[in-house]
Amino acid sequence: MRLRYLAFMPLILSASAAQAADGPVIVVTGKGLDSTPATPAYSTIEIEREQIVNSGSDRLEDVLSNIAGFQQFRRSDSRSSNPTAQGATLRALGGNATSRALMLLDGVPLSDPFFGYIPFSAVAPERLGSIRVTRGGGSGPFGAGALAGTIELESADADTLGLLSGQALVNDRGGTELSGTLAPEVGDGFAVVSGRWDRGKGFYTTPQDQRVDATSRARYDSWSASARLVQPVAENLELQLRGLAFEDNRTLRFDGADNGIEGQDVSVRMVSRGAWQVDALAYAQWRNFNNTVISSSRFTRVLDQKDTPASGQGGKLEIRPPLGDDHVLRFGVDFRRSEGDLFEDAYSAFSGARTEQRFAGGVNTDLGLFLEDDWTVGPLVLTGGVRADRYRIADGYYRAQDDAGNLLEESFYADRADWAFSYRGGAVFNAGEGVRLRAAAYSGLRLPTLNELYRPFVVFPVTTMANAGLENERLEGFEAGIDWRPDDNISLALTAFDNKVKNAITNVTIDTNLRQRRNIGAIDAQGVELASQLRFGQVSFDGTLAYTDATMSDDGAAAALDGFRPSQTPKWSASATLGWQPQDGMKFAATLRHVGKQYEDDQETDVLPAATTVDLFAQLPVAGKWSVVGRVENLFDETIITRNQGGSMDIGTPLTVWGGIRYGF
Repeated sequence: MRLRYLAFMPLILSASAAQAADGPVIVVTGKGLDSTPATPAYSTIEIEREQIVNSGSDRLEDVLSNIAGFQQFRRSDSRSSNPTAQGATLRALGGNATSRALMLLDGVPLSDPFFGYIPFSAVAPERLGSIRVTRGGGSGPFGAGALAGTIELESADADTLGLLSGQALVNDRGGTELSGTLAPEVGDGFAVVSGRWDRGKGFYTTPQDQRVDATSRARYDSWSASARLVQPVAENLELQLRGLAFEDNRTLRFDGADNGIEGQDVSVRMVSRGAWQVDALAYAQWRNFNNTVISSSRFTRVLDQKDTPASGQGGKLEIRPPLGDDHVLRFGVDFRRSEGDLFEDAYSAFSGARTEQRFAGGVNTDLGLFLEDDWTVGPLVLTGGVRADRYRIADGYYRAQDDAGNLLEESFYADRADWAFSYRGGAVFNAGEGVRLRAAAYSGLRLPTLNELYRPFVVFPVTTMANAGLENERLEGFEAGIDWRPDDNISLALTAFDNKVKNAITNVTIDTNLRQRRNIGAIDAQGVELASQLRFGQVSFDGTLAYTDATMSDDGAAAALDGFRPSQTPKWSASATLGWQPQDGMKFAATLRHVGKQYEDDQETDVLPAATTVDLFAQLPVAGKWSVVGRVENLFDETIITRNQGGSMDIGTPLTVWGGIRYGF
């Protein structure tokens, strides 16, 4: 897991030689502008493609779990969880189900415009070339979402993918996975068309002793399709077009407890790599969510969240003027708009009659101005950036009526708008002998999502109410670290950090089986992160470990939370992958992961015990580009408690064995 600064050097050198002989040669990468020199001032890890495509489950969230400290709200993966619980965060800055980390795919924010969750099943790992994770608050483009850090997913180019690639696998429960990619050269650039379909009857998320006749397996059926076109339109000017469509349907715990998401994304990006470097991006997103809640006592429908349409639009303009080799200055503007509405029906668990119709929604917008400079002074690199956000929370409403249409409640919430400012700065000192010292301080901002502001939800028997008065979260933090890289085969990193999320939004218990989203004083998190990458011939080792002491504090109505750990937040997490490649195309890997004890709630009453799992991967070439693939999830069938509410539990993925074929990987 390292930053590969020389990845394109052979391509650039060969292009330069050709240009000298035959005139200008256009180099097409399909990427954005290069990372700035001071990126190493922050705790940064890169996951290379080899790890991305060789995991035990072949799921994006599983790949990201190679970085200790990455977490979703629950331990379930995207085949057996409610999508709204799939928020991504870093450094144990959790406590609710939205994303406190900014996740980008080719520069475009991935989070759902209404809920803030990440549609992990929409992004097939085999389409990616690399993943870069920067922990700590961000002040660059779209920095208003980077409270806990930034996760940058970068699509693979045609050279990486090859003209044709694909795989087909089946598991021991009859689940299937089918994907394929076509990546031809088109003009002076390339195109990529890719599709994936996953389906299966799943496993029982309910423990054996809690199952009833209505208990269902966690069935899932999802597909996604994407297309990219990358073309040079002039010397040093590149056009990138991308489209994505997906749908994911799941069943959780009981027959009829079905949920689903669907979405469509389009984006256009222009990248200039001339003397004046420019990255211009515009995107649009459309999403929907539906969910049926089944009573865990009478096993009848009690809530039908039948329609939650949402849309998002945005873009950025980033400019880097030519200031010489010692300065990399970037400045620009970005914009994000999120709009969504909730339509749901409540039903009597006894009669089955509809008792209430509910409607809610609103619009959030954010206009950001950013400026950042990296200044190289001999072995020292200094970096500093500022950001100003003009945000607006508007058009919020909630309405409830009975089955006949008679109004029960109607609220319209006052519009709010203001400016917010954030910063980040750091220094990197190359001390020699492969040693690099770094330190950084930063702040960050996150607006409450439409979901947090306006949508109540039920995980039976607990009801969590929305709160239209929520304030923005703000992060302040600092860190220091040391990296040691004596050669290309050894990389070690140690980081100590202290981060505080002020006005943290969490689900606060206010009565038996009743919670509300509220701002509390702060979530304080201090900890240590370790990362290592070792290469010894055919053998490799990649490991990360994080210890985080996170506590809540409040001097108001939630003062009883003082000193308690945020819900779903472990102290310890670790990942270690041992790989062996005895020959070209032959690969073996074993991944061990550990997640420490967590609490289901803010009162530290319901425990989620620590869990340690082992995953396996093997690939054996058979003929040409064809290979046989085997994967094992949770080799020792560890019981992973993902939900515990008063003893009512859900469990995570059990022992699962996959087998199949690959072409072109």
